[in-house]
Amino acid sequence: MECFEVTGGARLAGRVRVTGAKNSALKLMAAALLAPGRSTIHEVPDILDVSIMSEVLRRLGCDVSYERAPGTGGGRLTIEVPEQPSTETDYDLVRRMRASISVLGPLVARCGSARVALPGGDAIGSRGLDMHISGLERLGATIVSEHGFLVATAPRLTGTSIWLDFPSVGATENLVMAAVLAQGTTVVDNAAREPEIVDLCRMLVEMGARIDGAGTSTITVEGVDSLQPVEVTTVADRIVTGTWAIGAVMTRGDVVIERGVAEHLTVALDKLIDAGATVEALPDGIRVAMEGRPRCVDVVTLPFPGFPTDLQPMAVALAAVSTGTALITENVFEGRFMFVNELVRLGADVRIDGHHAVVRGRERFSSAPVLATDIRAGAGLVLAGLCSDGVTEVQDVHHVDRGYPDFVDQLRGLGARIDRVTRPA
Repeated sequence: MECFEVTGGARLAGRVRVTGAKNSALKLMAAALLAPGRSTIHEVPDILDVSIMSEVLRRLGCDVSYERAPGTGGGRLTIEVPEQPSTETDYDLVRRMRASISVLGPLVARCGSARVALPGGDAIGSRGLDMHISGLERLGATIVSEHGFLVATAPRLTGTSIWLDFPSVGATENLVMAAVLAQGTTVVDNAAREPEIVDLCRMLVEMGARIDGAGTSTITVEGVDSLQPVEVTTVADRIVTGTWAIGAVMTRGDVVIERGVAEHLTVALDKLIDAGATVEALPDGIRVAMEGRPRCVDVVTLPFPGFPTDLQPMAVALAAVSTGTALITENVFEGRFMFVNELVRLGADVRIDGHHAVVRGRERFSSAPVLATDIRAGAGLVLAGLCSDGVTEVQDVHHVDRGYPDFVDQLRGLGARIDRVTRPA
């Protein structure tokens, strides 16, 4: 069993570089299925989820290679897509990562059929596939669930109008990838607006797709007959950027986050300013600095451009070492507060009431063994460990590996005292 040993008391200071967004790179990899030939994606993070998605593509018949760029946390991914890819994904891979469902739309659109195992992923709440399925059905696909697989068939998808009950990122991505090869025009209303959606649409347009409205709540796709492989660069990871920014404030540090895009974190950075931090947009990133103890600020998670749910664990950890009382409201994933019990083990004063958390700040945490329940909870617990009075052991760190490249090395580069150790299971 691998865990992190985090020694409290360090102040994060220096420069850290953010590579491409996990939540974008995985979808760009899926989009490569839409065109035979070689597509190249730069700034792909060197994380476990990318390895899993690479194997998903290999089992679909693709030749996938990854070349790490030294000292960056990312690298170049090359995908050779065959003329006739396989159309079935294996359960043993898909159950490990929810993003693997994103191959459903491209396979149905290009091959006319797909058999995709129902996915797994983080235990942060129910994230049903109803909008994926109903949207594809409106495009003309027939979908049934059998033996743990979604089986979709469609001789040729046909453009239509689709309204999403919630601006789901995954559903928006799957439906746009399906619509680019559909016959006619598709309009997706109440679409997600995240930067990762814009990044995917940018790649699709470079492949030859016709898309308007990326980054707005209405995306219009005019179907084309075929697409071509491309070479693209993944957008910077705003969640990793936000993690380093909040870490700087929690530890009263001074961090320059290279490649960070302030416009992708407007609400989160405004909250840090309200907490007393100095936030400066730079030509090559963002600088976040904090003197003294931060003030508590209320946070409400919402789809983009609101406060990201993926930064909510860090927001709770920040409030727990700030002055005053904060109300944290979770509106996206009902299971996102699962990690709070672990934070309480560190001495945090947090009370949960439905989708609200009342957090009363204290000077610092009391070190203890804790368990990472998902990617972001693990990162939040490590930041809490940096503000503890001793050595905090964070277990189940494989979750963190799914979202943060070179996590230990990057923290050490900022002055943190953290080690990755192996314990008997």
